[in-house]
Amino acid sequence: MTLTYQRGFGNEYATEAVPGALPQGRNSPQRAPHDLYPELVSGTAFTAPRHENRRSWLYRRQPSVVSGRYQPYTQTTWQSGADRGVALPPEPLRWHPMPLDGAAALDFVDGMRTVAANGDVEAQAGIGALMYVAGRSMARRAFVNADGELLIVPQQGRLVLTTEMGVLEVSPGEIALVPRGVVFKVGLPDSEAGAGVSRGYVCENYGAQFRLPELGPIGSNGLANARDFEAPVAAFEQEEGGYELVKKAGGRFWQAPMKHSPFNVVAWHGNLSPVKYDTANFMTIGSISFDHPDPSIFTVLTSPSDTPGTANCDFVIFPPRWLVMEDTFRPPWYHRNLMSEFMGLVYGEYDAKPGGFKPGGASLHNCMVPHGPDEEAFSKASHADLKPQKLDNTLAFMFESRYRFIPTAAALASPALDTDYADCWAGLKDQFKP
Repeated sequence: MTLTYQRGFGNEYATEAVPGALPQGRNSPQRAPHDLYPELVSGTAFTAPRHENRRSWLYRRQPSVVSGRYQPYTQTTWQSGADRGVALPPEPLRWHPMPLDGAAALDFVDGMRTVAANGDVEAQAGIGALMYVAGRSMARRAFVNADGELLIVPQQGRLVLTTEMGVLEVSPGEIALVPRGVVFKVGLPDSEAGAGVSRGYVCENYGAQFRLPELGPIGSNGLANARDFEAPVAAFEQEEGGYELVKKAGGRFWQAPMKHSPFNVVAWHGNLSPVKYDTANFMTIGSISFDHPDPSIFTVLTSPSDTPGTANCDFVIFPPRWLVMEDTFRPPWYHRNLMSEFMGLVYGEYDAKPGGFKPGGASLHNCMVPHGPDEEAFSKASHADLKPQKLDNTLAFMFESRYRFIPTAAALASPALDTDYADCWAGLKDQFKP
């Protein structure tokens, strides 16, 4: 599939699938071009500061209010917010790659599994860390999340996201961000071609919208550049026939019939849009002298909280990069962190856990839970001949949050839970030599 995109993050986009469909001079004229319906999607409060205000005007064949009545929908594996009933010991946790059994019959919505979550959707604070396994495309079925935006990290298999604003194709190594309240569906071209089921990670962000982090002393260039994000161009479905619309609101799921496609936006303009980003374009900032820098220099997107510098969620990646530090323990050091860390591996090997952390797996290190390199990584790094080294063919990531993650009961009972995780540090002996 060859698609055309608009470039930038949070830009004032303007696009039309039919010439002349965008009105000129007025967002909501008395009669819109081609007799389309103007509809505003506001991702922020009306009175948000101008530089933070996110909204888009859609010009569509039928407005969103044209649908049937909602009825409850069953999705028991996608849970929202922290489950305070789970008594979680302050220990590190790790999961092997999520099994793919039974995924062939599931689509993106039904194949979603919450691994851990914090915060509360009603308080609009916190995030959910989820994984999906799916083998079936959403055909005449669409989804909309009123609880938060979705940051999607494919690990296996391409995704084709058909959204109200247009179409995005996202491959492993890329990410996609779908704003709260935007309708979309997910196609699985690799699964349909017989290449197996798809799997990946999702951050459901209940809090402030993701944005690019400030660069501070780094200056004007570095990390993720706005120009490398891609937004869809206007496109609409012309096939006749009804749709099933599944909606998540208040942590519950609902379904409603529609007699038409929700992907009927002929033109749109604004700065609220789904986007995708290729992590290969991330400009890593590395040390050229000594010591291992904090992981914050790998932040792609941040969702701020009401405490400056303490994020509701930071999305951090560990991509291919050069290591050149002198007289330095190059893997991440042993540490306890105020922030809680949910980590995943898209492909390759993670340098602090060369044997036990596999693509499609996950780890969780909550607030002040000690963690760091396993015995093998420590021994190798302590005795290595420190020459310039390229970490290649690797992509790990982290959802880092100020709130403690609480795994779901299903995640704690899952056969994928690595009950021997703590053993990776058991061989670290007392080496003190007075």
